[in-house]
Amino acid sequence: MSVNDPIGDLITRIRNAQMRRKEKTSTPGSRLRASVLDVLRDEGYIRGYTSTDHGSGRSEFEIELKYFDGQPVIREIARVSKPGRRVYASVKNLPRVANGLGIAVVSTPQGVMADHDARDKNVGGEVLCTVF
Repeated sequence: MSVNDPIGDLITRIRNAQMRRKEKTSTPGSRLRASVLDVLRDEGYIRGYTSTDHGSGRSEFEIELKYFDGQPVIREIARVSKPGRRVYASVKNLPRVANGLGIAVVSTPQGVMADHDARDKNVGGEVLCTVF
C-alpha cells in the first residue's frame, strides 16, 4: 500500500502507540523517516529504533517509545508541512516550539535536523513537524 504522506504516517503511528501506552511501534522504512527518527532519538524523545530488512527492497523500523513516570515523553507531535501545503522557513523565521522547550524538525540542504541545529548552521528549509 502506498502512503502519500510518509512523515504524517510516522507521526500518527507514534501518537497512536503512545495513547495506547505501547512500548514499541513499527513503520515502513525510508531514508527520510530514518532521518526524522535520528533527530527524535538525539533530542531524547524516543529511546531508539531498529531496522529490519524484509528483502526485495522493503524494510521496517521498530521504534522504542519513551515514557517518564508513566506519561509519554512526547506530549504533542504535529505535522506542519503537508503535501498540499508546504511550509518553508528561513533561518530567521524558524519556529520556536513552546518557547524553546520543544523542537521543530527541519529538512535543510544539509540534512534533516532540529531547529536549534539549523540556527547554529545558519540554514533554513522545510519545517516537517513540531515536537513538545
